[in-house]
Amino acid sequence: MMKSKKKFQYQPYLLLAPAILIVVLIIGYPVVRAVVLSLYKYNLTDLQGVEFVGLQNYIDILTNDPAFWPAFKNTVIWVGVTVAAQLLLSLLLANILNKAFFGRGLVRSVVLIPWVTPCVLISLMWAWIFNGNYGVMNEILKRLGLINENIAWIAQPDTALWVQILAMIWQGIPFFTIMILAAMQSVPRELYESASVDGASRFKQYFHITLPGIASTIVSTVMIRLIWVFNNVDIIYTMTGGGPGYSSLTLSVYTYQQAQKSMKFGYGSAVAIIGALFMSAVIFIYLRLTREQGGMISK
Repeated sequence: MMKSKKKFQYQPYLLLAPAILIVVLIIGYPVVRAVVLSLYKYNLTDLQGVEFVGLQNYIDILTNDPAFWPAFKNTVIWVGVTVAAQLLLSLLLANILNKAFFGRGLVRSVVLIPWVTPCVLISLMWAWIFNGNYGVMNEILKRLGLINENIAWIAQPDTALWVQILAMIWQGIPFFTIMILAAMQSVPRELYESASVDGASRFKQYFHITLPGIASTIVSTVMIRLIWVFNNVDIIYTMTGGGPGYSSLTLSVYTYQQAQKSMKFGYGSAVAIIGALFMSAVIFIYLRLTREQGGMISK
């Protein structure tokens, strides 16, 4: 007997259609629009001069733009150092908060303060701390005898970006910590009890039970933070605006400057597309590496 053909099931596609339509409208259309704009000379202050230029915006950015490559280098430092420091410090803090001690609930609540504080307020607070004239950091260092005169931390090219990295690290640690802490508490206690019976030290338990148990959370959290830190504009724009010079300029801030301040929507879109491609490549490589590491750990 011949097998009867399966009837096409259209109901699942019909049910998914509203969600797919929403995704296309909210995500797909802006992306396509940005790609199209990047191929035009589109200046909002000169709408009569709008013209199709193809890849010329990209060529100008990569070859003739004095700000792009400093912004690219700063972006790599900004994202890499911030996320790495947040991960390491959050692992330490999550291990502390996972222990039983008096007032642990209160401490866990206080840890969230940087995360719920608006970025603009964080920027102003850290700008005050590192102010070259009356900042508390200069006062502390002078009382410790480490410096003799005030340092203009935010006004110097060598230190401006690093001050803002400190602010971003402080702001993002709670998110990492809470995610890692939740993952730690989901690891079965029986595994630790069995390891203790077998004579495994706490060091071995941490590296053979805790870390593998929270690995998937670390992977997803790091990926989210990579994207969030890359896209962050508030802190740098509020504290220095990317200056002095190009010393603290990142691709996201540069995109904002071109599209919103200079009204060069075409040029700004091209910068944004290049930044998006760069981050897509970073995320792709990161996921491939973590997948390979996960396979080695599982073996």
